[in-house]
Amino acid sequence: MELELRHLRVLCAIADSGSVGRAATSLGFTQPALSTQLRRIERLLGEGLFVRSSTGMGLTAYGADVVSQAREILHRADALARRHTDRVTATASTIRLGATNTPVVPALLDTLRHTCPDLTVSVHSVYATSELLRLLEAGELDAALGVDYPGQPMKHSAALAHRAINTVPVFVAIHADHALAHRIEVPLEELREDTWFVSSDDGAGWPGAFYDACHAAGFTPAKTHEFHLLDQLQTMIARGLGVTAVQPTLCPIDGVLVKPLAGDPLWQRNLLVWRQEAVEAPIAEALHHHAVRAHRQLLAQAPHLQRWMTRAYTTGRSPGKDEWSLPAPPTD
Repeated sequence: MELELRHLRVLCAIADSGSVGRAATSLGFTQPALSTQLRRIERLLGEGLFVRSSTGMGLTAYGADVVSQAREILHRADALARRHTDRVTATASTIRLGATNTPVVPALLDTLRHTCPDLTVSVHSVYATSELLRLLEAGELDAALGVDYPGQPMKHSAALAHRAINTVPVFVAIHADHALAHRIEVPLEELREDTWFVSSDDGAGWPGAFYDACHAAGFTPAKTHEFHLLDQLQTMIARGLGVTAVQPTLCPIDGVLVKPLAGDPLWQRNLLVWRQEAVEAPIAEALHHHAVRAHRQLLAQAPHLQRWMTRAYTTGRSPGKDEWSLPAPPTD
């Protein structure tokens, strides 16, 4: 026998009514059945909890301690059971959510609409993670989806908190007829002569991380354009006008191939950041949980990433830093 909540309710009912018979009536038991239950509970706990007298059932010193703890446990359990109905008044609120250029937002909003119907989310699209942090620190946003890079972890004041959603390698998008289209992985140094579309400064380490990787590969891009409008960017890649670094969740259009870079020289970490005084812990937990699920669903839908993950886990390669370990395999 293991102690369960129903056993604690029995003890509290007997203590409140002062009688096994009255407790049995209130709980819907027969008196013999409840007496048997009480004996089993006392046997499990190893000591008597009640004493009988002419005035009814009284608590022993040990019984008083047990019933006191039982009431606290039942109070917490009842609070959890009421969470679904009580959250309308307890946590109903509006969250101002800032987001960088991430594909997670549509799936996240759709999920929150169904799982947290009393939470209103107001989305603000902001390109730079540094700007998201500024708006959070100023109290103009409540939470945000941002990024950082290995060796350049996100920094903010104690008023904010952050939690990783996922860490993924950066891939490259090339034209379907590119000379390296047949390669399973594309060596970064073999793109030295290509024109690169490079997104502008995000205040978190990009494009510095990109140029550092190019320098480590022994070259500086011959020609670059600063550009980050994804739809137009894919169209230009499809026309063979250049190549670009992309998130592995990118769904390529016709004429575009998404390939991993050999050796995984570039990584990006996706993060949830929030103002601790503005976002209650249950809401922060829900935002993070559903952002992780949305991201994993996107990863599971990217065949180029699935092939990469199969090879990565087979070879056991990693970026070499514990805090930048391989993402968990998508299971959702």
